[in-house]
Amino acid sequence: MAKVLDNIGLSFDDVLLVPRNSSIASRREIDTKTKFTQRVSINIPIVSAAMDTVTESTMAITLAREGGIGVIHRFMPPEKQVEEVARVKRADNVIIEKPTTISPHATVREAREIMKNLGISGLIVVDSENRVLGILTRRDILFEDDSTIVANCMTSRKDMITASPNISLEEAKRIFKQYKIEKLPLIDEDGKLRGLITCIDLLKREAYPNASRDLKGRLLVAAAIGVKENEIKRAELLIEADVDVLVIDVAHGHTSMCIDTIKKLRKIYGDSVEIVAGNVATGEGVEDLAAAGANSVKVGVGPGSVCTTRVVAGVGVPQLSAILDCAEAADKMGVPIIADGGIRESGDIVKALAAGASSVMIGRLLAGTDESPGTTVVKNGKRYKIYRGMASIYAMLGRDFRHREDSVETLIDSSEYSYYAEGVEAYVPYTGSASEILKRLVAGLRSGMSYLGAKSIDELKKNAVFIKVTQSGIRESLPHDVEVI
Repeated sequence: MAKVLDNIGLSFDDVLLVPRNSSIASRREIDTKTKFTQRVSINIPIVSAAMDTVTESTMAITLAREGGIGVIHRFMPPEKQVEEVARVKRADNVIIEKPTTISPHATVREAREIMKNLGISGLIVVDSENRVLGILTRRDILFEDDSTIVANCMTSRKDMITASPNISLEEAKRIFKQYKIEKLPLIDEDGKLRGLITCIDLLKREAYPNASRDLKGRLLVAAAIGVKENEIKRAELLIEADVDVLVIDVAHGHTSMCIDTIKKLRKIYGDSVEIVAGNVATGEGVEDLAAAGANSVKVGVGPGSVCTTRVVAGVGVPQLSAILDCAEAADKMGVPIIADGGIRESGDIVKALAAGASSVMIGRLLAGTDESPGTTVVKNGKRYKIYRGMASIYAMLGRDFRHREDSVETLIDSSEYSYYAEGVEAYVPYTGSASEILKRLVAGLRSGMSYLGAKSIDELKKNAVFIKVTQSGIRESLPHDVEVI
């Protein structure tokens, strides 16, 4: 016999946080650093969703520079996903350990193609034993024919400014200033290439002091995988590309397939890889995924703005209640949780973290930005971007059509898509820069934390007291009895 739980499920709108005594004089005192996984920390508790209309490399770079982390979606060939991860890891570097090189016998055409494909402005010229022979920049080949050999137009080794591999950043800055160069190759005593420092990377480090970086100074990035057998190969390629976190991304994470995938990864890689798994909506789900080896668990079944799981399947838990239940289990298991879905305003972020989440994953709020890969359209004179749930008809169609010979019409009409879709496609207003959206959300978070006297996210959780509100209370919370300008 089915049973009915006595407790009432609560969403973000159903509660408010009670103001507490606060000694915070300035919101600059507040530290928003948090754990994304057990061993990976981020400086703002915001993660971009692994959706094909939200996160590819451009969004992930912006998230990491602002202090969060982006999850590159998995709805692309593994090789393309690896390229997206590599773009993030190349975007900001302190020291590039494996600079792109070229043979002196290559042509200018080859050099131009490499520079274009990788978005770089120069190549180190090396011999077969990785000894540096010269450097080739865009300026060197500006007016050269495609058939010209690299050796005939490069700047030779004797005319290059170089440094030893153990140079300090302060000394590197001095060399850049003195010689007015853009790239500083690091060469060992045998003349072999050991790394590269670029002027622009040093400037980026100063421009984004709050960025989330790995131990080598590169931007953090996560990438999603599924639970099918071939996804283990995808994970292998992503790990080789130095992805920081693998995210097992499925709608229902409390399943034997998800647990088995975690165990397989642990058996192959031990503790050398950080794994996020989900989604779940119960404490039991958190316990089972954490026991299998997950370093963090994603919480949320059905709260997303383009998700219809609760309508189609009749399954889910209102998001605030899900977070509260999962947070209790997560604390016992020693893993952080990520609140995925239902975030509409900065106040919802405050509530999610206060309820026990360590970070929040957002999609819709970022889907309308310049950095999202969604298509821009104009409707009734206004700009929108397309945003879709990953279980929507066209999302499923898009990833399957590459592997099947059926016509588009046949796939759409098939019962596989007509009846099993649990998401919709939608327009979201164009909102400009993702960086500005993130700054606004973090400002709201700091404001909420100041009302609770919390200088850290841990203090926010300790100080939080929720009060349930009625529909009248919700109306009272919004602008009312005025005409908003």
